[in-house]
Amino acid sequence: RIMRPDDANIAGNVHGGTILKMIEEAGAIISTRHCNSQAGEPCVAALARVERTDFLSPMCIGEVANVSAEITYTSRHSVEVQVNVMSENILTGAKKVTNKATLWYVPLSLKNVNKVLEVPPIQYARKEQEDEGKKRYEEQKLDRLETKQRNGDVIFPVINPEPHTVGYSQSSLIHLVGPSDCTLLGFVHGGVTMKLMDEVAGIVAARHCKTNIVTASVDAINFHEKIKKGSVITVSGRMTFTSNKSMEIEVFVDADPFVDESRGRYRAVSAFFTYVSLSKEGKPLPVPQLLTETEEEKRRFEDGKGRYLQTKAKRQAQMQQAAQH
Repeated sequence: RIMRPDDANIAGNVHGGTILKMIEEAGAIISTRHCNSQAGEPCVAALARVERTDFLSPMCIGEVANVSAEITYTSRHSVEVQVNVMSENILTGAKKVTNKATLWYVPLSLKNVNKVLEVPPIQYARKEQEDEGKKRYEEQKLDRLETKQRNGDVIFPVINPEPHTVGYSQSSLIHLVGPSDCTLLGFVHGGVTMKLMDEVAGIVAARHCKTNIVTASVDAINFHEKIKKGSVITVSGRMTFTSNKSMEIEVFVDADPFVDESRGRYRAVSAFFTYVSLSKEGKPLPVPQLLTETEEEKRRFEDGKGRYLQTKAKRQAQMQQAAQH
């Protein structure tokens, strides 16, 4: 579809959340279609996880986004979907790849939202493809478990915070989940949640830099639990790390299921977003150094630094590998 002004920021760059929402819609369509391809109980595919995705090139107002999806692996109860996003300038015909993403879905019964159904297997062109897919499946399963175990943090407001501190830029958004946000089963579309998360992360980054900012990448997004229609969700974001040219922002989503009084508030989703600061000409700008005040903030900064260096090393290794070929 064509990118319009309400899809973009004031500089004309399309929001990362808009692209994530389109990616998830494509993934939900193909995985739901596949899971209903054989006779059996009808179901809807629910998003469980999004692997790290890099925003390779900015998309602008007036360009056409082309989103394509392919199923690359199936386990007994989950589907791996690879999604590519290409932007096209319809005036010049120029095309470029802007995103590549991997998503995991689980099929939930239309009759019972808590029942996970079996996934029809796919045919692999080579045995190696199945083995590689199984390895990715085991890795994401382990990471989801580890992420869930460290999800106890809460963001509290800070009175009169100093500029460039964590408290100065931290932000929260409260949203009532309505019917238009939900699937046929009455729980929130993953793409809707990711769009809100990107919005909050963008506010944190803009408050910290006071410049135009764009999403550079999103670390793995883990959907720990479903969010039902009628719930009130709080999307919270805080700066965890800054390098010279990038910012890492932790974002998590807490749900208050007011329609179900037997259940208290719970952590539903968590992720790390990376943003960069740009000039009016679209050139990278230096990022103000994050001022850490508490021991906990210093620990989170070091953790973020570790993730940053790991990603940097992986990217350099990929570039060297590409140069050799």
